[in-house]
Amino acid sequence: MMTPQQLSEFADQICPMHVIFDASGRITSAGPTLRKLRPDYDWVGQDFFDIIAVSRPRWVRSVDDMLRSAGVKLHMNFASDPQTGLKGVLAPLPAGGGFLNMSFGISVLEAVRDYDLTSADFSPTDLTIEMLYLVEAKSAAMEASRQLNMRLQGAKIAAEEQAFTDTLTGLKNRRALDHVLSRMIDSGKEFALMHVDLDYFKQVNDTMGHAAGDAVLQRVAQVLIDCTREVDTAVRVGGDEFILLLDGLTDAETLERIANRLIECLEEPVPFEGKLCRISASAGTSLAKEAKPRDATTLIHQADLALYAAKNAGRGQHLFYQPNMEMMG
Repeated sequence: MMTPQQLSEFADQICPMHVIFDASGRITSAGPTLRKLRPDYDWVGQDFFDIIAVSRPRWVRSVDDMLRSAGVKLHMNFASDPQTGLKGVLAPLPAGGGFLNMSFGISVLEAVRDYDLTSADFSPTDLTIEMLYLVEAKSAAMEASRQLNMRLQGAKIAAEEQAFTDTLTGLKNRRALDHVLSRMIDSGKEFALMHVDLDYFKQVNDTMGHAAGDAVLQRVAQVLIDCTREVDTAVRVGGDEFILLLDGLTDAETLERIANRLIECLEEPVPFEGKLCRISASAGTSLAKEAKPRDATTLIHQADLALYAAKNAGRGQHLFYQPNMEMMG
């Protein structure tokens, strides 16, 4: 038969969370993992119930109750904070008292976090280690999945952005115009649609080449951005045609000022390979108000009529749509 010392040493190896107590409830041995959980305790000689509280079965309140619960799963926790949950099964000892083997049960993750436990703190045959590996593997897989989803979402956003962007100028393209214009109409807010067309751009392409034309278009795009707000949308709809959606703006004086500034800036020569590219611009504006048509086709048509009226009036100017322009168109 083992001596108490031999039993304690043997239990330390295979049951690192054991407690042995005598018939009076005094602890005679505690496993190394339990001692790690409460390193300030002098376990040997302490009353079991001063350290461990039994929550189920509720009738377990004494050593005799503990011994009568042999073979029954006990639900326990530390009496002091952190009150880590514990599970255990008791076996009575021939000389009196009992041998209680414990584990963390479903509290194992919190215990590993709170006490910095490693595989060495568990029995070699404890399936908790395998469970921890599974949890870590699942966490790693979920993190990898999250990172992949983020990359895919980023790629999707980038692809959508590219699909709505004019590659030469960086402005929105016609596809984006349809989307933004539809959204603005559905919102019910007032706004202005300004159609800008470059004057003399064909001469630049014909005399100086398409590279010069591209440089001019990129300069035009910068001017459009500089002359509008972040809430506005600048769109390249064709070779040298642009549309501005001016959110919330229907004041004629303000719009006239914006158009004149645009035309003035666009008339500044654009340097290219030691030469100057000279263009101008004409613009026509339609207004989306409650009392006026709010469908995209009508608004674009009205802005087109105003634009070509401006061109016919001598170019380099801006006009608002007027109903009599329908006769001219």
